[in-house]
Amino acid sequence: MRRQDISTAVDPLGWRLVLGTLIAHVPVDSLNSAVRVVERAVDALTATDAAGHLSVDLCDDRVVLRLQDRTAGTISESDLRLAARITGTLSEAGWVTVAGDAAIPPQIVEIAIDALDIASVRPFWRAITGYVDLPDAAYLPPWALIDPLGRGPTIWFQQMDSPRPQRNRIHLDVDVPPEHAGARITAALAAGGRLVSDAAAPAFWVLADAEGNEACICTWQGRD
Repeated sequence: MRRQDISTAVDPLGWRLVLGTLIAHVPVDSLNSAVRVVERAVDALTATDAAGHLSVDLCDDRVVLRLQDRTAGTISESDLRLAARITGTLSEAGWVTVAGDAAIPPQIVEIAIDALDIASVRPFWRAITGYVDLPDAAYLPPWALIDPLGRGPTIWFQQMDSPRPQRNRIHLDVDVPPEHAGARITAALAAGGRLVSDAAAPAFWVLADAEGNEACICTWQGRD
């Protein structure tokens, strides 16, 4: 499915597409309420539906819901149906799915490591982090590494053609919904950063800190 079609389907439901994952926040007033939200969301699904698709984080002010076909490493039509079913079920109980808020929008952080010989450095990072293989995710370069619990940032490897001693070889990718990209960039610039390149926008903007260490603000747009 095209990213635009996915976004068009889920945005009105309060879900956002971020790096091959559908994310929604459900505001709550306590951990007890958070537990009830999760129970209600799970009740909306069959065991087969939820397995390999739904993951949740419970906080005392929100529940974070994530949907992805983890076997395929991307969004399936089933995930779109599950998002609609979860939103409808929660709405009947008085809860809403929203795209985060100004303080805490949905996001996913990636770590990109530049390497001349990816095959020689990748096993080290797999071993030292305890991460597992993600060989064929549609939204990442081949052979990315992921936290088996899905909590830590994804690590992927960027092929270098020649040594670049003048540039750092690890940078962060911060994936946010498109409507949050501008504010995040403005905040980074106000904090002493500089814009290195917007040539690939709106897919990503490259920024750097005062010492030249780089990070990218990324969205799903411009990638279909």
